[in-house]
Amino acid sequence: MAQIPRGPRRLNTELNRALVGVTGGATRLQTPALVIDLVRFKNNLETMSTHCQTVGVALRPHTKTHKCAAIAKLQIEAGARGICCAKLGEAEAMQTAGIQDILLTSPVVTPSGIDRLLNLNESDTDIFAVVDNPVNGTALNDAARKFSTPLKVLLDLDPGLHRTGIEPGPGALELARQLSESAYLDFTGLQMYAGHLMHITPYDERHDQSVAVMETLVHFRNELQQVGIACPVTSGGGTGTFDIDPETGALDELQAGSYPFMDRQYNEIEARQGDHPAFFTSLFVQTTVVSANHDNLITTDAGLKAFATDDKNPELHEGGPQDGRYFFFGDEHGGVRWRTTEEFAVGDWMRVITPHCDPTFNLYDVVHVIEGDTLVDIWPIDARGRSA
Repeated sequence: MAQIPRGPRRLNTELNRALVGVTGGATRLQTPALVIDLVRFKNNLETMSTHCQTVGVALRPHTKTHKCAAIAKLQIEAGARGICCAKLGEAEAMQTAGIQDILLTSPVVTPSGIDRLLNLNESDTDIFAVVDNPVNGTALNDAARKFSTPLKVLLDLDPGLHRTGIEPGPGALELARQLSESAYLDFTGLQMYAGHLMHITPYDERHDQSVAVMETLVHFRNELQQVGIACPVTSGGGTGTFDIDPETGALDELQAGSYPFMDRQYNEIEARQGDHPAFFTSLFVQTTVVSANHDNLITTDAGLKAFATDDKNPELHEGGPQDGRYFFFGDEHGGVRWRTTEEFAVGDWMRVITPHCDPTFNLYDVVHVIEGDTLVDIWPIDARGRSA
């Protein structure tokens, strides 16, 4: 039987490289393309950095959002203490790129995963892991005895989401005691992330529920201190509660992830009364009109495969009709309908706000960085596809 020749997987890292630095190059991208508006992006970094300095918390942004080492380095340059990663593969990619302070926010439980974690911990990078189960705590301690560097761990508390974390109470107190007494682990504090609260639309409701979670965290931290267990780090919070959680005094560091980019989900939640939204949308998918044969209807090249589809439809931002509605027209195609007399032709470009930024990033090999109508750089999404 004849063998089918196989070559290396072709990534899109060089697809638009010739347009870098070219005036007007940002409007000539081969699409669909993931795009960051550099001015808006940097403004968001500065806004969050200033906020954290003002309220007295460290920033540890979550790189599960973007999986991009270039972005992580810019976040650290803007004042972040370090980064969060959700998966070991992400942490390995960031460590390879030179990031030196990484918190893994999901438990690592398999023998092979624990071995990778401890090998990563032997590098020059500060690695922190989370534990929510005594069996996992024992496994980490037993494995760590074979290595020279103690593994720093945080106890992961359940904020009521029941995804990961142990419920605050006697069981959690006993687990904290176990971790603090483990010979090969270094107990450094608590993690509590209420992801189910981030997109509650009414500000007052989001505020009240988040404050209640933070009060639980403070109460448990006080319990630890009363029994002589030091708790130097409390880590949690997110973009949706960035201006709520730090004011409670519960957090030492803030784990916000989406703030540099924003998306339709975050744009639709209410800000504090009287405040303007703190962060600008800087992340878009650029798409091209590929068919325009009907009045007030065009077809684009960005369909279901170009966006995360766990929420609402994408939203037009630039280049499209003022009253246009973007919809999915199939795997490879999107569509736009509108009512005005505006006309569009094959080859026209549009920029579209993503429904959910995190899983949209994971669909692309690179992100295109634009300033005005110039493509200024192309950043690889280093940890794309590293789901383990």
